[in-house]
Parts: sequence; structure tokens; C-alpha cells
Amino acid sequence: MLQARVKLIITGDDFGYCPRRNQGIVECFLAGAVSNVSLLVNGSAAAAAAQLARRHNIPIGLHANLSEGSPVCKVLKKNSSLLNKDGFFHGKMGFRTVLAKGLLKMSEELTAQVDLFCELTGHVPHHMDGHQHVHVLPGRVRHVFAQVLEEYGIKYTRAPVELGLHSSAWIEPPLMDFYLGVEKDSLDTLDVFTRHGIRWADIYIGLSTMGKHMSVSNIQSAIDTAVAAFATKENSVMTQFSPQHQQSRTVTIELMVHPGYPTIPPVGGCGEGPDDFSQSWERLHELQTLMNPELEDKSKLPNIQPFFVRTGIYFSKTSVWGKKIK
Repeated sequence: MLQARVKLIITGDDFGYCPRRNQGIVECFLAGAVSNVSLLVNGSAAAAAAQLARRHNIPIGLHANLSEGSPVCKVLKKNSSLLNKDGFFHGKMGFRTVLAKGLLKMSEELTAQVDLFCELTGHVPHHMDGHQHVHVLPGRVRHVFAQVLEEYGIKYTRAPVELGLHSSAWIEPPLMDFYLGVEKDSLDTLDVFTRHGIRWADIYIGLSTMGKHMSVSNIQSAIDTAVAAFATKENSVMTQFSPQHQQSRTVTIELMVHPGYPTIPPVGGCGEGPDDFSQSWERLHELQTLMNPELEDKSKLPNIQPFFVRTGIYFSKTSVWGKKIK
């Protein structure tokens, strides 16, 4: 049977969206409820977020944004297929609609966002993923994204394939359809990432536990389900290795979260004001759940013990936990 240590990485997305989102994410980090963050460089509070990351030594990556707000590449602001008639990105579903109609030129904007990230933080992103999962979309998107990561030497991204998603009966059908589309796109992207030398966490969680669906029990259940499914798959491969090699195996889990205090208009957003997602009570609900003592006290989670470690993906504080897969 596979015996391996599991490391849980909790990523706070949308850092830089607004001051209240920044505040909530930093509070979670200082409490050990978030281990690293992903920065929206076109967010209205991106510069302040970068300063907070430096002040508190928060590991920070890039949340590349091609779907919400304004571009950072000045050339694109004049004329680009990435933008609508008002000069903004097409939106989460609009981007996908336009993509289906033909090629979108996006390398200039992705490069500009990495460059701006470096300017704000003083270093290359520790990791880079896509806002609203655009980085795994078909056509040229996934290929251009992978090329940019390789060019900048960014080794890690996100692969939003959640083991156990199909059994999450509480997710509304329209949202489940979107999630299943993200899963299919992600599975189709893995070979592209591999060819470019890009890595991702072994296990991803975050779709079934987002917003109102986040609870201590759902997080625990998602972890248990994902670890069990992963262990079953890995056992058939790892049995050919020695017991010592099996015990040294480290399995990484990324939990994607969106905590914060709800945005109050007109402050916030990525160039066209805050959206409904950022203004929702669900941002505060996630913050409160992550700060729940049942999660804060890791000893209450079955077989999980807290430890301090540099994971090899992101530097994590008290919110990286280890347990054995049997």
C-alpha cells in the first residue's frame, strides 16, 4: 500500500482586487488559514497587495487575467480581439464565446502581466495560474500560457481537476456544467504543460468547496475523497518501487479559496468596477470558515499533524499539513 506524506497548500486567489479583499486574505495568512496568494496585477489594489506581501513575507504568484477588466499592455488598449467595444476583457463566459469563434492574440498581454508582477514584487512569480481558469482553455490559449511560463522559468501552475467533483450533489446543475467543462479542458491541457516542463499539485480542491458550499465538513470530505482516489490510482504505480521509496513520496494538495471582506462599490475591480462575486457575502463566509477553530486546530483533522516546511512548490507557513496515505 502507498505510504506518503501529504502537504496541503491553501491558495488565496484574487489578491489585489480591492483593499477589503487584501485585508481578508492577509488576515487569513497571518492566522495560518492561507499559505500563499495569487495576484491580479490589473486589480485596483495590486500595488498595495504587493507591498503587503513583502511586509508579511507572503509567498505570491500571478493570477493571470484575460477575462475581467482592463488589460495592462498599452498596445492592446487601442485595438485587440481580447477586448469588447468598451475596451474591457469579454468576461468569463464572453471570453470562451469569442475563443470559440477564432484565435485570440494573448501573448503580449500575458507577457505584460508577468513583467508588471515582477515590477510590483521584485521577483518572478512563484507560480502562475489563470483567473476564472482561462489558462486551460483549448486552442492557442493553453499553448501560449505554457510558452510564457517556460520563457520566464515559472515552474508551477494549477490543474483544476477535482477528484470527487462528480459526486458533489449540492452543486447547482448550471455551475456543475461549467465545472465539468473546466475539468475536461484541464485534462486536455496536462500534456501541454508536461511538454513545457511545468508542474502542478498532485491533487486540486476548490470547485466543490467554493463560496456558500465551503464548510469544515465539506473541506474535510473533499480532502478525504481526493486522497483516497489518488491513493488508489497511485498504488498500482508505486508498488513497483521499494517500501523506502514509497514512504518518501510526497503528495501535494492545493485548496483554492477566495476569502475576503465583500467589496463596497465603487472601490475595487480590475478596471470596470467590482463584480457580484466580489460583493457577495460568500467572500466573508469563506474567510470565517477558514478561520474556524476546527480548521485552525489541525489536530482535530483525522491523521493530520501540522509541520513547517518548504514544499518545493510554494513556501508555506502553519497551514501546510502532513498525513499518511495508506
